[in-house]
Formats: sequence, C-alpha cells, structure tokens
Amino acid sequence: MTAAPETPALPTTRPDGCPYDPPGEYADRRETAPTSKVRCPAGMDAWLVTRYADVRAVLADRTLSSRGASSVHVNPNADLDEEISPGSIIQLDGAAHARLRKKVIAEFTVRRMKALRGYVRSLVDSHLDAMLAQGAPADLVRDFALPIPSLVICELLGVPYADRARFQRQSATMVSTDATREDGERAYHELSDYLAGLFTEKRRNPQDDLFSRLISDGADDPLTMEELVVLGLSLLVAGHETTANMIAMSTLVLLENPDLLAPALAEPERAVEELLRYLSVVQWGVLRYATSDTQVGSRSVREGEWLVAALNSANRDESVFPGADKLDFARESPRTHVAFGFGAHQCVGQQLARVELQEALTGLFRRVPDLRLAVGREELAFKHNTLVYGVRELPVAWG
Repeated sequence: MTAAPETPALPTTRPDGCPYDPPGEYADRRETAPTSKVRCPAGMDAWLVTRYADVRAVLADRTLSSRGASSVHVNPNADLDEEISPGSIIQLDGAAHARLRKKVIAEFTVRRMKALRGYVRSLVDSHLDAMLAQGAPADLVRDFALPIPSLVICELLGVPYADRARFQRQSATMVSTDATREDGERAYHELSDYLAGLFTEKRRNPQDDLFSRLISDGADDPLTMEELVVLGLSLLVAGHETTANMIAMSTLVLLENPDLLAPALAEPERAVEELLRYLSVVQWGVLRYATSDTQVGSRSVREGEWLVAALNSANRDESVFPGADKLDFARESPRTHVAFGFGAHQCVGQQLARVELQEALTGLFRRVPDLRLAVGREELAFKHNTLVYGVRELPVAWG
C-alpha cells in the first residue's frame, strides 16, 4: 500500500531577494489548487483560499465565523477552543459584532478623517523637523513611521502618548508568532490592566475622546468594563501596528523605485491604494471557521473545518490585477484590493490609515527629496515572524 501524502505546510517563506512578494507557492495554487488543505503551525489543517473571488466570498460568508480571526493558526501555542472575550470586535460574529462596530464606526467616517488630515500633516512636519535637525543617519521606523500613527491613535482614543513605550512593547509581543504562550498572555493582561485603569479614570473625568464616549454614550446599552477593555485593546493595537509598518515598507519600496516618486506625489490617493495592494502587510491571512457546510468555488467545506483567506495572494491575482507582481500607480480601480479585508469585518480604521499613509509619504518625499537608504537592503531585518509584515529598522540618510 502507498502511504497517503502528508498535508503540505502553510506557505510562509518569501522569495529570495524580494521582500515585497508573498510566498511563491501562492501563484501555483491559484492556478492549480485555489482552495486546498494545508497544515497550520497551530497544528490543525485548514483550507487555504488563494484566489481573489474566493477570498472575497469567504470574507462575506456569514456562516463562516471569525472566532479565530486573531490569526491563531500561525501560533504554535494557540488554544483553538479558547473562549472569545466580550468586546472582541475582530472575533465576535452576527449581532454581537454589529453592536460593537456600531459604537465605533462613526468615529472613523470619511468626513471625520478629512477633518483630522490637518492634524496628521502637522505631526508629519514636526517629526520631519526633528529628524532633519538631528541629522543623518536616522531610523525612519523609530523617528517617523511608528510615532505618527501612535500619536494619532492616542489622540483619537484618549490614551496618554507618554505611555507609548508600554503599549508598543506589549503590542509587539502580542503580534509576534515567536512569543511563548506565557509571554503573549502576560502582554495581553498587562495591557488590559493598563486600559482598565484608564477607563476607570475616564468614568470619573471624561474627556473629548473615543474612550470617554464609549462610556458616556452607552446609557441604553452600556458596555461592561471587560467589553470596554477588550474593544479598546483591539483599537489601540491595530491602530498603530499596521499603519506604522505600511509607512516604513512603502518608503522602502519607493526608495528602490525612484521612477515612481513623481506619480506617487502627483496622485497620492491612487498610489496609496496600489501600495496597500502590493504590500498586503497582514501576511498570514484571515482565519475563518465553518459553522455549517458551505461552498468555496468548486470546493465543499464541511461544518467544523477551518479556512485561511490569503489576502496577499488575492491581491496578486492576475485575473483581477494584470501584472499583479508589478507596482503600478496607473492601475485601474486600485481600491478593489482586500488589504483591509472585506465584508462585515472589514477594517473599521481603513479611512484613518489612508489619510496617515497619504500625508506621511507625500510629506516625507517632498521635504526630503534626496532621501536614500543608509545601508544595503541586504542588511535590513524584516518581520518574518509577526502577524503584520514590516521592517524592524530603516536607516536613511539625505544630503
């Protein structure tokens, strides 16, 4: 008898020499096995969904639960049966999720983000002033990409920016796939305790911020302290991690493609959408759980099975984005990408991220047109072991 072939592992290795591309196996799978089984680091098998149309269908399917959407599939220490915390906007489904989303969505509308643009622009200018004053070389991650979204989300939520070292360190541990289960839980509980204290203070002394409004606007349907803390934690971590990495990675790819600087500065909105598609920094996909039998393309998925919707594979689907492996700022309909997800759980802060990226990149390259890498790209360390892909440091020089 011939032994059954082993289930292949979830693709995690990027092509040599190209830090911007997702694992090369995705292209083959889109052609030959668009929805196929893989073994995840967490120890379970899942259907890896690689085609754009199928990924959107999965994310729009209300029978597929987001209970594992904290990307537990890439954590070897994951508890797949862990109870969902009240207030987890990324993991709850149906009415429970809609209730939380309704409480925060008004804070992130296009109109409100446009009103915030001037504040973001002032932060960009002040950080560029400081970076230029200290002189080259500078670390663009530390001095520019990380502090700007951190300041903005702190201002919106009502979190003291002076506490940034604490929540940035805890966030980094929580999104690391190398952190032990004990370290991850410790970081989660430390950040939760900090936010509980902050919410307690805002009950006594409310301010003009989202956290205070979550408390004061809930007379008919108040959030419990546990719900406030878990929701606040999700907003704080997601509000700076993804955008900071996108700013740094976008800067790097533009430094390596100087011919794209002029079109990027001419149409920053279009350029940012293409950068979001091309880079897709949520690198391990979005996890879903089948609560009933369903269909994904030609594949039958049974109740109780897991699925991984590979966002970075969908965003490189040639049937939707011709020449998908090329960064093209003249691309038609760039906002059809799924970098922010799709469906009911689409990123609530996507409009804020767009404003931050547009202002950061245009401000940086207009103020410092001779910006360049201060080291060879081969010396850069990339975040291959985190839920959000990026570069750990980005040494730059000018003049």
